[in-house]
Amino acid sequence: MELNIINTKGKETGKKAKLNDEVFAITPNDHAIYLDVKQIQANGRQGTHKVKERGDFAGSTKKLKRQKGTGGARSGSIKNPTYGNGRAHGPRPRDYGFKLNIKLKRLARKSALSQKALDKKITVIEDFTFDAPKTKNCIEFLQNMTFDTRKVLLVLGSLDKNIILSSRNLQDFKVTQATDLNTFDILNCSQLILSEKSIPVIENVLNAQ
Repeated sequence: MELNIINTKGKETGKKAKLNDEVFAITPNDHAIYLDVKQIQANGRQGTHKVKERGDFAGSTKKLKRQKGTGGARSGSIKNPTYGNGRAHGPRPRDYGFKLNIKLKRLARKSALSQKALDKKITVIEDFTFDAPKTKNCIEFLQNMTFDTRKVLLVLGSLDKNIILSSRNLQDFKVTQATDLNTFDILNCSQLILSEKSIPVIENVLNAQ
């Protein structure tokens, strides 16, 4: 697969980028995508929820009334949740994370990239940088693009502080490194922009043995 390379002005440079079919042109595996996205979101949960249970309340454990003969239900403690003291089986702090096989995670990312390629939502841009970290630079960059800029993900081959700092104040523009690219971010953007140097990095990561 080959795509035209554009510059920061949104114009074609006359160069083409060759994308590996083993990464960008496979048959998408929906179940692998589902599992990987589920893991990413599960690992991101804090799991700090907590409510008071009967053991968290102070109160007498004296039996309130005799066991039988009152016509009502048995009751053994004032801390019983039926009296409003705590919640029975309430949520407790826990870790929602789980593990997935690395090959499945690679398959999920390949599937997400291939789906973006099928939808023609991948753009390749020549490598660039900003002279200084200014939000204005990113705004001008997006205004020069002709595609849908509602949610844009820019993937860099290596860390560029000026670009990353320039994008921090923009809600719908995210910048990441090729080594940090994940399935959720790929699917969550309306347009995926790959820098020239990011392509070999992505292919090496996803085709690693």
